[in-house]
Amino acid sequence: MLDSTLISRRRLLTAMALSPLLFKMGNARAAAIDPHRIVALEWLPVELMLALGVTPYGVADIPNYNLWVNEPRLPASVIDIGLRTEPNLELLTQMKPSFLVWSAGYGPSPETLARIAPGQGFAFSDGKKPLAMARHSLTEMAQLLDKESAATQHLDHFDSFIDSLKPRFAGRGDRPLLMVTLLDARHVLVFGKNCLFQEVLDRFGIRNAWEGEMTFWGSTAIGIDRLAQFRDVDVLCFDHGNEREMQTLMATPLWQAMPFVRAQRFYRAPAAWFYGATLSAMHFARLLDGALGGKA
Repeated sequence: MLDSTLISRRRLLTAMALSPLLFKMGNARAAAIDPHRIVALEWLPVELMLALGVTPYGVADIPNYNLWVNEPRLPASVIDIGLRTEPNLELLTQMKPSFLVWSAGYGPSPETLARIAPGQGFAFSDGKKPLAMARHSLTEMAQLLDKESAATQHLDHFDSFIDSLKPRFAGRGDRPLLMVTLLDARHVLVFGKNCLFQEVLDRFGIRNAWEGEMTFWGSTAIGIDRLAQFRDVDVLCFDHGNEREMQTLMATPLWQAMPFVRAQRFYRAPAAWFYGATLSAMHFARLLDGALGGKA
């Protein structure tokens, strides 16, 4: 029979050996993470943190964040750590972050990042309902940072906010909505029924006009000429610092002949992040209300 002291010692040594591995796998306790030193390598976890009232220590590609995400705004204190696909690993090492967060499957490998700090990836979508996945990811982030009550409060606020806007769209009838953003002089990105904003449209009783091909991310690039097939629709177009390209497009005969342009049902809106979470969905709802709320 083994000595109980020896067993306890073995268990302690085993636990000590396994603890770094468990920590890197995302089982870190909130007490081990300094919330003021968390770096986000992609914009989805940035949004999750801000929804919980936590400001990131560093964020990847802030200039493009300001163009494409727009809301929520980042405080001036946040450090830019390079591209989302290729962050400045030397700078990251010098910053000594307490934790790294990223979007699962995007950017450097977890093994590379683990040499700098422990971390965890968060999923954007299951290919079907990204807003539902966003709620799950927010809960995961909240558990990691011991912010469960903040997550519950935020999700309750999200639901009540979306419900408060629903009457604003009651008089629209059955006219569907097409959501796009300009990529270049010949292409737009169009958003389908598995995009982040679809569940907001569902709650407002608005049909998505796009019935064509779609990717896992809920968006696909198409030629501008394909927009001519859409007649009795409202079109919401998200800007992202591309005013010159938009003005060039809108001056073309092809654009002027679009049925929705001639019917004055084309609406431009500031940027909203298509691959974000609840804060992006709320921002989208505000933009949609500004364009179509209270209109027939």
